[in-house]
Amino acid sequence: MADKVIRVLLVDDHQVVRRGLRTFLEIQDDIEVVGEAADGAEGVARTEELKPDVVLMDVKMPGMDGVEALRKLRELANPAKVLIVTSFTEQRTVVPALRAGAAGYVYKDVDPEALAGAIRSVYAGHILLQPEVADALLSQDVGTGAQGRGGSLTEREREVLGLIADGRSNREIARALVLSEKTVKTHVSNILMKLDLADRTQAALWAVRHGLTT
Repeated sequence: MADKVIRVLLVDDHQVVRRGLRTFLEIQDDIEVVGEAADGAEGVARTEELKPDVVLMDVKMPGMDGVEALRKLRELANPAKVLIVTSFTEQRTVVPALRAGAAGYVYKDVDPEALAGAIRSVYAGHILLQPEVADALLSQDVGTGAQGRGGSLTEREREVLGLIADGRSNREIARALVLSEKTVKTHVSNILMKLDLADRTQAALWAVRHGLTT
């Protein structure tokens, strides 16, 4: 991964924000800004067209907002990781985006180096959740449809789920458990299916709730 250039798409309705993000990110050796979009609909179209690794997405935008765009990308099964970049700190703004499939979020006043680190982190498969938002998600019963289904998991799947909750990527899980990445991906798919969960974020929260963190 060290030699991989992370392809990034910027989605924000403020041109000055996009320009600022591009100016900083373009000096990073391992990050390439491949395009921009001014609203959610354009962001979805550009994500499908350009196939970025990571999308930096604002939440509040005219027309299709960031949450709706996230839902559309999920419907399209687009593999891009979405990192929310927002000026809104209210849980009612951030939580729906995370539930819609965002890999995490940062604030627009984030330190530039921290932003680059966040991009690298979500690209590697990690989930960026600040404690107060994780608590809010848990309090809203994310994954309650999975109550009582934990017993259907194999011991290996429970190990994988615990490592997901610790923010490990598939590659890191494979190394920790001495498995192939393909096998880990199969375990993750089985976990989501058995627990009726939509994504790794919900799986991680389910694991925290049920004491499966390592």
